[in-house]
Amino acid sequence: MRIITANRRAIFHTGIVAVALSFLCAVAVYARPREPEQSGQSRQGMISVETALVVLPVRVTGPDGDFVSGLAQEQFRVYENGRPQSVTFFEQEDTPVTVGLVVDHSRSMGAKLPAVAAAVSAFAQSSNPNDEMFVVDFSDSVSVELPGGKPFTSNPGELARAVTEVSALGMTALYDAVAEGLKHLQLGRSEKKALVIVSDGGDNASGRKYADVLELAHRSQAVIYAIVLVGSNEEENPGALRRLCKDTGGLAFFPDEGQSVPEISADIARDLREQYTIGFSPEKKYDDSFRKIRVDVKAPGRSKLQVRTRSGYFATPPKESAAGTGKDIR
Repeated sequence: MRIITANRRAIFHTGIVAVALSFLCAVAVYARPREPEQSGQSRQGMISVETALVVLPVRVTGPDGDFVSGLAQEQFRVYENGRPQSVTFFEQEDTPVTVGLVVDHSRSMGAKLPAVAAAVSAFAQSSNPNDEMFVVDFSDSVSVELPGGKPFTSNPGELARAVTEVSALGMTALYDAVAEGLKHLQLGRSEKKALVIVSDGGDNASGRKYADVLELAHRSQAVIYAIVLVGSNEEENPGALRRLCKDTGGLAFFPDEGQSVPEISADIARDLREQYTIGFSPEKKYDDSFRKIRVDVKAPGRSKLQVRTRSGYFATPPKESAAGTGKDIR
């Protein structure tokens, strides 16, 4: 990422700070209690699971953009590579979320980190114990930052320290950071997993390429969101983040003068919890091919419904399963 003027740089990173704080607040506001579930096991470099049951997060909205609730299982149609599939699993519930917040820490952030810590602590006070969060800090290097080496926390003080204990310097290894976030999500116990990226989409320091990260995202159960802060940086690549979000069933947000960061963060939190979860058992299993998914909804009396879910999944053989559950992919 090229060097820009001090005033413009400060404005850009003030936006990043506000995004991180307001998203943690929004997640806490929309949280609901649920009993913890047994977590799966991760495997280095592979984040897909056995496809005995393919499970999809599905969001249905009306012409006004609002979530459409109350739909029944028989109103959903699922197609794999164009072939209809039988829906064998269906639910609509508000469940806790495992969230990875991927935040840029460049050199101009140093003086702001104590204020960030105080704000994180204040906003996260109402977080539910069953929610799990972690922070991926990145500049030209990437690290998952939580005190004591714990994989997740809901503790406001620990989240604050995860921000302040990282030096602010270096360039931008965005793709490496996203890959690390996707891997770490697999350690979470929550059924729903999400990655929230705060960036302009540019990358000038990663060892991974965009195509590598896109495949990892396809092999992951995570829904990816991005809050894309663009300015005058010639290395910005918002299109890359837009595609990454779309392919996993998430959204990319581009703040403008008519939107506030808290409103966008609340939209992401609502989007995660206002979803249907549907599953099917594919007819052909375990060839490690990428299979395209389409979901349609037929609801009498409702027109112009929009359906959003992931674009597809990898049918990974059991011996390459990362989660070790032998049950599903989400």
